[in-house]
Amino acid sequence: MKVIAAYLLALLGGNPNPTANDLKTILGSVGAEADEDMIKLLLDQVKGKDPTELIASGREKLASVPSGGGGGVAVAAAPASGGGAAAAAPAEEAPKKEEKVEESDDDMGFSLFD
Repeated sequence: MKVIAAYLLALLGGNPNPTANDLKTILGSVGAEADEDMIKLLLDQVKGKDPTELIASGREKLASVPSGGGGGVAVAAAPASGGGAAAAAPAEEAPKKEEKVEESDDDMGFSLFD
């Protein structure tokens, strides 16, 4: 992830074609180690591709991944309204089941503050 972040930072900084040395410089500036293999792999995979299209295709793929919260990744889109659009119906909330969590006072024979 840090190599991808460095690549995106280079793009945001105005460098349309970051090199391995550019990424190493960015990573080094924050004290992170640069993994040569990961940098080479990333640069090989993004060579000649538009970063905006890569992000868009990644977002589409992420939308189908379950996130553990009962649904996929929500991608919000503003509705296109001409002028006389009906008000959206309020979302119904499902009743939440309260779970009681029992706290243990067992300190296992020691205290953190002794």
